[in-house]
Amino acid sequence: MPFDIQRHDVTVMDVHAVVNSTGQTPSIGQGVEKKINDAAGPLLFSARKAFGQLNISEPVITQGYNLKATWVIHVVAPVYVDGSHQEEIRLYETYMNVLGLARKNQISTIAIPLITSGNLGFPKGLALKIAIKAIKTFLEDDEMDVYLIVYDEKAYQASLTFFDRVRSYLEDEDTFDNDSEILPVADMFDKQPSRLVEREMFDEDMFDPDQGFVESLFDHIDRLGLDDVTVYKKANIDRKLFSKMKSNLDYQPSKRTAIAFALALELSLEDTITFIARAGYALSSSSKFDLIIRYMILHRTYDLYEVNQILFAFKQKTLGSLD
Repeated sequence: MPFDIQRHDVTVMDVHAVVNSTGQTPSIGQGVEKKINDAAGPLLFSARKAFGQLNISEPVITQGYNLKATWVIHVVAPVYVDGSHQEEIRLYETYMNVLGLARKNQISTIAIPLITSGNLGFPKGLALKIAIKAIKTFLEDDEMDVYLIVYDEKAYQASLTFFDRVRSYLEDEDTFDNDSEILPVADMFDKQPSRLVEREMFDEDMFDPDQGFVESLFDHIDRLGLDDVTVYKKANIDRKLFSKMKSNLDYQPSKRTAIAFALALELSLEDTITFIARAGYALSSSSKFDLIIRYMILHRTYDLYEVNQILFAFKQKTLGSLD
């Protein structure tokens, strides 16, 4: 998938490149940097030393040596002072520069540990917000599989503004029967109504009973006046998979892929249920994953980056898989 959040050891990830957050002067710090150097072997540090003093936010690239990754991108991240020294802008630029260097070197898959969330002082929530913003912006115009690696689970959960609300929803035994009570507070996340939510909640004319899932998908795209690139990027779907579906109207997507497209089309809950049923799927009251999807749709949260952050926080598989 183009973007995913994972808990993983970057030293064993099968990607083209991993990112190493390092110091300005050649040295091996603690944590992830030490693990990367230990796994790669001494030649990695020798290659890093050859660049000498590094400027903040200006990455360099070396071979990965004994890592599974072919390349290591080394970058010095900005230190958080008090929030008034352009820290957010500089961290955003750090991510964009890293991804730009990866693109320049024709890297198609990259794993980036959450930068600055350790001893550089950035608040965890702010560090995550900036990382997501930068990756999302980059992927709007580029094709690359980007994995954001998060280690501190509790800090990650606490950084999500509506984690506790989703947890309360999941813990309410009657939640599946009380969804109608949630709809009026759809603006609690300051979401603007989508073009589909604004219409009547369920419109049978949107669905031809003789259409399969793929045919229904492309019919929706045409009706809404959308273009293919916009839809598969919003769905966090790989371009090759999307092309495969377009050339085979009988293609059977995974449930996560079907739901990803429902969110990309910004369908209401009723329409989502009808839409994914074309692929043979339903939303269950006994599935945490399904309940989270219901919650996000009812609150008009259609951004796959936001949805996947919540799914990851609750240890569920994220949306946009490569079937």
